[in-house]
Amino acid sequence: MTTTVHRLFIGGALLLGAAGPTLAVQPGQVLSGIASYYHDSLHGNKTASGKAYNKNALSAAHKTLPLGTRVRVTEPNTGRSVELVVNDRGPFTKGRIIDLSRRAAAELGMIKKGVTKVKVEILSLPGQRGA
Repeated sequence: MTTTVHRLFIGGALLLGAAGPTLAVQPGQVLSGIASYYHDSLHGNKTASGKAYNKNALSAAHKTLPLGTRVRVTEPNTGRSVELVVNDRGPFTKGRIIDLSRRAAAELGMIKKGVTKVKVEILSLPGQRGA
């Protein structure tokens, strides 16, 4: 079975059509929700991008953002932020919007808590300058 993916640019927004809902994203867009981070046991496992998960890299998983999207994740209560690249799919736990690498979670100061509320700002999409 083959899934066709259609890409359509409208006013700077990228619309992706596939087997799921259509998503329009553009740099500057901000998402809010709960972040978690990958368990250390996943270090070395293959991600959706085909690369191995590296707990020491600045990377993340998101359900729908295009792989290769650069984002800034900010913990609003502390103001701490980290820039990283989406290279995997997830999280698949209800209510969570992003899964961070261990290093990214450490930089946000959320290791002991395990989860925290965050803002996710889209910096660039794959193929754009800065991506």
